[in-house]
Amino acid sequence: MRRLTPTNNPDLLIGAVTGDDAAVWRLDDDRALVVTADFITPVVDDPRTWGQVAAANAVSDVYAMGGKPLLALNLVGWNSAELSTDLLAEVLLGAQDIAERAGFVIAGGHTVDDPEPKFGLAVVGQAHPEELLTNAGFKAGQKLLLSKPLGVGVITTAIKNDAAPEGVMKEAMESMVLLNDKASEIALKFGATGATDVTGFGLLGHLGRAVEESGVGAQIHRENVLFLSETHKLAEEGFIPGGSRRNLEWLSDRLDVGQCTETEVLLLADAQTSGGLLFGVDEDKASDALDELTASGHSASIIGSVIDGDGEIILK
Repeated sequence: MRRLTPTNNPDLLIGAVTGDDAAVWRLDDDRALVVTADFITPVVDDPRTWGQVAAANAVSDVYAMGGKPLLALNLVGWNSAELSTDLLAEVLLGAQDIAERAGFVIAGGHTVDDPEPKFGLAVVGQAHPEELLTNAGFKAGQKLLLSKPLGVGVITTAIKNDAAPEGVMKEAMESMVLLNDKASEIALKFGATGATDVTGFGLLGHLGRAVEESGVGAQIHRENVLFLSETHKLAEEGFIPGGSRRNLEWLSDRLDVGQCTETEVLLLADAQTSGGLLFGVDEDKASDALDELTASGHSASIIGSVIDGDGEIILK
């Protein structure tokens, strides 16, 4: 990715260089398009739920930039020799559920034949060019808020191995289909300029890229990070996705693990699907922002601080 030639156009406000969640193109002084695409393999057996999770995961990238979704197209990889079109219809209905809840339109899409099914969305949203949330917008002295608990990667790995209790599965599904729209609105209301959604690179991976691009460091208090029920137990039993270890490898030279155990560190790097919004606000606004997140139905917490530094993360 770093070998790609940057696109030099004054209206491309955010492209591939900073690793942000979406591209942003300025239309005029008051409007910018926010454009993203994302798709995933199945994380649950129920096709409608998978469609909901995949759609929530894709549209989250628009919210992570401070935007609101307008329009989307379905992206489908489907094994037509083994899977019925009725199953695909359920997946598409799941995505429609999310579109109706979020207030955007799915206007079509594209399907290819694929031995392993995949589903997601290409999404176009809108934001104000001066009110964007970006990877490069975190500032020293801010408090870090995370709008959802971690643990989805561990739990979906356990689900694939028929090892996740029913209640744990239900909690994970509810977390993944919870939209990040309110979290985005709250972040902007309290003056955030830096944000990212926590997905495949885990909390540490996404935060690591954000502090690197922002030219700061971060300190995380692990006891303040919330987890879905039985995440630690399932992790100790070995249900840790391979992506979590790769996330740590990328960050290893900039990560001070302190007194954390190996499992604790791996859980902070747990590869999420449709995870929460991570953003920074001034210290005097953090408690009020947390209260609003909680009131809007989020299991949120203040997980640490942005500090002076050069891309390092310290675990306490």
